[in-house]
Amino acid sequence: MKTYLECIPCFFKQGIESAKILGADKKTQKFIVDEIARVIPSFPLTSSPPEMGKTVHDIIKTALGKDDPYKELKQESNRLALNIYGKLKQKVEKSNDRLLTGLELSIAGNIIDYGANHGVRPEKEVFKILKKESALLNKKLFHYEEFKKKLKHSNIILFIGDNAGEIVFDKILAEEIKALYPAKKLVYAVREKPAINDVTIEDALFVGINKAADIVSSGSDIPGTLLSLCSEEFIKLFNSADMIISKGQGNFETLSDENGSAPLFFLLTVKCPVVGKKLNAKTGDIILKRSV
Repeated sequence: MKTYLECIPCFFKQGIESAKILGADKKTQKFIVDEIARVIPSFPLTSSPPEMGKTVHDIIKTALGKDDPYKELKQESNRLALNIYGKLKQKVEKSNDRLLTGLELSIAGNIIDYGANHGVRPEKEVFKILKKESALLNKKLFHYEEFKKKLKHSNIILFIGDNAGEIVFDKILAEEIKALYPAKKLVYAVREKPAINDVTIEDALFVGINKAADIVSSGSDIPGTLLSLCSEEFIKLFNSADMIISKGQGNFETLSDENGSAPLFFLLTVKCPVVGKKLNAKTGDIILKRSV
């Protein structure tokens, strides 16, 4: 997905709001905004929004002198989600279709995103998710039957993760997949290095998703999955998988134009009008869309 002119104000908003969340003073906030303004003119609109997102957050890292400025917030999100893990499991166990409920929870958990959704209060959103008040199920863009059919006939399933906190919701889905098909190879991909609040190996191990899936790094540190920046090992896995589950908006923005040998299933909560327009969906919709 290319970058649109409407994305440019969002880059500035990301910089300002992230700086505030991370405790930067006014002088540092101004420096961050000035640096974003300096690099914007040379950023090609043919590139994906997460590529500029990386640039914005590299500026923030430099300004704050931290390699992982979101580390404490990521840990907080992981702990918060783990605290309600038992309730999430109960919700799945009481449902008539465990896989479907696991999918809905995984997608709804995508609301925990400090990159695209600065005003989010994770603790409130989590309770909305439990009460099924958080997002609208877009029936036209919820390809569940296709997902089930492909899952049944796939031997290698690549699940590309997104944010800390929501990884616990992904864990629920991964456990349901493994419970249904214990012999299948399920691999969960994370970022190589910190990228906003995206998941890394540290997060994956902390929440225990490695008990349901093998963990692999994409080799990239942008808040998405741009294959040209991924490791050879990951690209080999991507091309050999029978089915790919792509989680979150950043992964959609970087993978929506890919035409791999395996079908891509995009799981996300729509967080901005530009992505909504591309999907013909509304902000807040929860989506399970198979790539064309």
